[in-house]
Amino acid sequence: MSRPNGNAAHHFVDRHLEQGRGGKAAFLEGNRSLTYGELAERSDRMADLYARHGLGPEDRAAMILLDVIEFPIVFWGSLKAGVIPVPLNTLLSADHYRFILRDSRAKALFVSAPLLETLRPILDDLPCLQAIFVVGGDPEGFLDFAAELAEGTPRPAIEASPDETAFWLYSSGSTGTPKGVRHVHSSLQGTADSYAAEVLGIGEEDLVFSAAKLFFAYGLGNGMTFPLSVGATAALLPGRPTPQSVFELMSQIQPTIFCGVPTLYAAMVAQMQDDAPPGCGRLRLCISAGEALPKEVGESWRMRIGVDILDGVGSTEMLHIFLSNRPGDVVYGTSGLAVPGYELRLVDESGQEVGGDGIGEMLVKGDTAAEGYWNKRQKSRSTFEGHWTRTGDKYQRRADGRYVYCGRTDDMFKVSGIWVAPFEIEQALVSHPAVLEAAVVPALDENGLEKPKAFVVLKQAAADDIALQLKEHVKAAVGKWKYPRWIDVVDSLPKTATGKIQRFKLRACA
Repeated sequence: MSRPNGNAAHHFVDRHLEQGRGGKAAFLEGNRSLTYGELAERSDRMADLYARHGLGPEDRAAMILLDVIEFPIVFWGSLKAGVIPVPLNTLLSADHYRFILRDSRAKALFVSAPLLETLRPILDDLPCLQAIFVVGGDPEGFLDFAAELAEGTPRPAIEASPDETAFWLYSSGSTGTPKGVRHVHSSLQGTADSYAAEVLGIGEEDLVFSAAKLFFAYGLGNGMTFPLSVGATAALLPGRPTPQSVFELMSQIQPTIFCGVPTLYAAMVAQMQDDAPPGCGRLRLCISAGEALPKEVGESWRMRIGVDILDGVGSTEMLHIFLSNRPGDVVYGTSGLAVPGYELRLVDESGQEVGGDGIGEMLVKGDTAAEGYWNKRQKSRSTFEGHWTRTGDKYQRRADGRYVYCGRTDDMFKVSGIWVAPFEIEQALVSHPAVLEAAVVPALDENGLEKPKAFVVLKQAAADDIALQLKEHVKAAVGKWKYPRWIDVVDSLPKTATGKIQRFKLRACA
């Protein structure tokens, strides 16, 4: 008895031809576009391209690609060929790329031409790498992806089990060495059927713009999986998502769904006047993830744009958002409720359930959990506990069932014997009109005891007594004993490419 092909490329790409969407734009990028028909045909050529260069099922192909229309061609074409695509952060150093490319044993590399120079110093130190394809520019002695793809003969997608490894993502490495996270074919549809369908209510008529990049889990869902799940259109921004570049693209395309991260939303709010900027007229939903959204930022956005930001929580390990606010049911300062299809619980250091309003580590149960980490057996065992996945995030559950973010497990510390949630202090600091961003870490006082220390980025030059003002502001907002004893004004905070603050770097200099 035959079974349906579990290859995710059938559901997200080829199905749309059967349903008459071949001529519809799947992706927009600058003055270029890619229809569903073109995506299907070009991704069908990838298996022949791989075969000519010695790659087959289960081999890895690294993708260091900007958000351009070639990204979905390579990704879905790899799934069709059984080759495992490994999208990588486009902002890493050569040393980081060396580690990941050697760790994954990638045999092929697809790289955007502007990023090639960063890789040159390490290309002779990658023994498994057999072919380098350059996208969007002079191949400079390497393989020209466009020419190689044009030579290929289309081949249909191979048969695949829904439980078969489809692709890898590398964790952001905000607290250490990046980890290869292995995901199966069925997880892609799992995120679309849960968050995209049940929370966003995404439809074929939507035009989605994700400033969050395709190379990490949040952006991959927003900018590719979700729109392709319903035959919608996604707009891509190859460059860095600054407030100016984002507003410019929004003005051109008039999206209905916008996806960002808290850092970007804060910067965009800071640049707005009282009126909503051009390009926001068709917006029906905005979403945020990567880090918890400060209440002040969400309320300011709503006041200016007239559309809520749905703050949510996801992870590379779970592939997308599993905890979120909902349309028409937003409570800023909370992460909302479990997304349909997921279960949540809070546990203490001994693994016991946390009751009442206690703070505990969040565990999540859902079918989109990764298979595990590549080459990290002990870390896999400690993170993936049967059906449950440890998130590493500390949360508090309110009486109404909503969850309030308290910080990373490694970021929590005690003051006078009581747990302090850095994020609570950071939200209080950001609520001051002079502060754009803030991060809080523990530092030792003259008696060797831990107390809060804050690093703040100001919106503009402030009064000489700004530190005193901020201390008093925090005392009034969250309690006298939680105020930061020291405040350093800095130009910027260290972050990963996904917008997460790297507090371990701040702790090192506290």
